[in-house]
Amino acid sequence: MPLKELAERRVLLHRKSDAQTIVKHALDDIQIGKVALVSSFGAESVVLLHMVSQIAPDTPVLFVDTELLFAETLDYQREVAGALGLRDIRVIRPSRDALLARDVDGILHRFDTDACCALRKTEPLEKALQGFGGWITGRKRVQGGQRAQLPLYEKDAQSARIKINPLAHWSHADLSRYMGAHDLPRHPLVARGFKSLGCAPCTTKVDVDEDPRAGRWRGMEKTECGIHFEGGKAVRQGSAA
Repeated sequence: MPLKELAERRVLLHRKSDAQTIVKHALDDIQIGKVALVSSFGAESVVLLHMVSQIAPDTPVLFVDTELLFAETLDYQREVAGALGLRDIRVIRPSRDALLARDVDGILHRFDTDACCALRKTEPLEKALQGFGGWITGRKRVQGGQRAQLPLYEKDAQSARIKINPLAHWSHADLSRYMGAHDLPRHPLVARGFKSLGCAPCTTKVDVDEDPRAGRWRGMEKTECGIHFEGGKAVRQGSAA
């Protein structure tokens, strides 16, 4: 079955399902095949991580360490993985040879953020996803831009995989309620004004009246790292993305 048709069928099947049901069925879906959760261990990541830990703690969890992350994110990743009993955390890092060839001084982000994201995040993740038929993401419609029409299932535009977005319909209030109900650990930088977390050089605090993603690549057109593509190009979104 073509992947686009498979995604559309799954959207229809799960149009009334809750997020936990979507996660469980995605992990057991023989037509999709092996599925991984890709997690940044960022501000809201703990919700999906907790769901997976309750449903199938052996699920592969892919965490891309760009080697430019906040130290607090690395500490939080270890804390959450241990607290939730996740058994297959795969820390993905950029290739040594590629770093030496393309960013030996570690300052590529100052001159070409797209190239830096490709080197440190997109390419390592694509390699890590080889052999998987699908991957679970934490994207949500409330993040705006092109995500405003985000389906629960979609064909990955760049590969022969399905992307599953169990939290597509969730609001920030839904996420907060879930974290509170399950007493989940919060990323320590959230309390310090960082509402959306990426690499340290390209992430700033946000004011209380700003969109949570306003601190990502502040002052630039760029609002996506490049993992999610449309038509072969990195998705560009407005400040509400």
